[in-house]
Amino acid sequence: MTKTEKIATLERKTAEALLGGGQSRIDAQHKKGKLTARERIDLLMDPGSFEEIGQFVMHRCKDFGLDKEYYLGDGVVTGYGTVNGRLVYVFSQDFTVFGGSLSETHAEKICKIMDLALKNGAPIVGLNDSGGARIQEGVNSLGGYADIFYRNTIASGVVPQISAIMGPCAGGAVYSPAITDFIMMVENTSYMFVTGPNVVKTVTHEDVTSEDLGGASAHSTKSGVTHFSCPNEVDCIMRLKKLLSYLPQNCDDEPPLLPYEPGDETRPALANLVPDNPNQPYDMHEVIYEVVDQGEEGFLEVHKNFAENMIVGFARVGGRSVGVVANQPAVLAGCLDINSSVKAARFVRFCDAFNIPLLVFVDVPGFLPGTDQEWRGIITNGAKLLYAFCEATVPRVTVITRKAYGGAYDVMNSKHIGADMNYAWPSAEIAVMGAKGAAEIIFRKEIAEAADHEAMHKQKEDEYNQKFATPWRAAHRGFIDEVILPENTRKKVITAFKMLANKATSLPPKKHSNLPL
Repeated sequence: MTKTEKIATLERKTAEALLGGGQSRIDAQHKKGKLTARERIDLLMDPGSFEEIGQFVMHRCKDFGLDKEYYLGDGVVTGYGTVNGRLVYVFSQDFTVFGGSLSETHAEKICKIMDLALKNGAPIVGLNDSGGARIQEGVNSLGGYADIFYRNTIASGVVPQISAIMGPCAGGAVYSPAITDFIMMVENTSYMFVTGPNVVKTVTHEDVTSEDLGGASAHSTKSGVTHFSCPNEVDCIMRLKKLLSYLPQNCDDEPPLLPYEPGDETRPALANLVPDNPNQPYDMHEVIYEVVDQGEEGFLEVHKNFAENMIVGFARVGGRSVGVVANQPAVLAGCLDINSSVKAARFVRFCDAFNIPLLVFVDVPGFLPGTDQEWRGIITNGAKLLYAFCEATVPRVTVITRKAYGGAYDVMNSKHIGADMNYAWPSAEIAVMGAKGAAEIIFRKEIAEAADHEAMHKQKEDEYNQKFATPWRAAHRGFIDEVILPENTRKKVITAFKMLANKATSLPPKKHSNLPL
């Protein structure tokens, strides 16, 4: 074979690999409103930066007719490139080749780039679009999944891992995304479930569609499996790129620090945001938007539609990347319950693993009472959030806007569990419980003996409010570092994080902790 013929062979095979399962299947993918594996990578990566690895890999199975059907790349495109100028490793499953099903060689390609990501300390992005294990390969494909799961686990907390579900993701395939740090789903074209609608109907006699069982809406509102629900694939990938912009490359790296020009940091809108009536709700988003850089545009909310009584997300404060955790008094009065505790705990642990400081806004009346919460384990689930904050060694700043009652005061990044700077607004109420309940307990006898029970109860309630439902007792003891005017919050937070930039603390040596799972 001449040199010209060899080059022609390379060009032919490259063209064949780029075509995946063929033009007709590419057209079918587009008709479903979906992009191809390579189109997704082109959207994600900086132009011209993607370097493919394993383009000519082929499957090895010869059973059930697979010896007559070969596709270069074997259903997954793998490689590396840059996103906003920073190194990222990516695999993108190709539904046009055997429905994106995972084979032994398909898994080997994914594992190869995961190993490279660990060695070189860069994020891993998985673009999932697969019918599951390649049944013809039997245990070889199952072993391939397990190889990926193992690497997901080893990489956890070392490099950021993000999964974007762009199509089906069922059976064993769901556990790789579940181990990664963030899951994104596309509405109406992606779904995740362990067992599909047909099996569900056979076993439980429930009639359910794929979308209702495991679509983006179900997992973003009911289960909390997905962190982001996106209207289309382009939005999904743009949001993925924005997410990466807040994250460091690995656990030894610092988050990106953007240039910041100090100006007038006073935010007058915060002065009248908390209502005079302590039982009247307000939207904590408004507080967050006033404190972070760029307002609403500068806040990337995570798990937006799940456990809405807790807000978590990424922002910048004075150019620094921070993780925001906040009670939402507009939903369930901002109570902590099972879902909100787990949601926030997971987020806090991610931020701590990757050196992202934590900014916490508190307005919490306590833990949600009731048999449902107790029987489903509010004790151990609430303890997850407590544990996450206690274990976090990153800079931690707390702002109490209104209520901080009982054990929930302790849990929400109090000074006692290691917070570095704790601020309170004059409207803050830091107490064991609300004045009404406290008065009923402390002054039960006086209220019972009074001629006008209701008037006496109101009098004692006011007495308790004046003594305890303020920030002053906590400030006198040093549990609050400063009581600040709301409009000065942004300035104080910027200054605090700048002061804490070189914070150095560590946990006792151990194999690993044993949080209450």
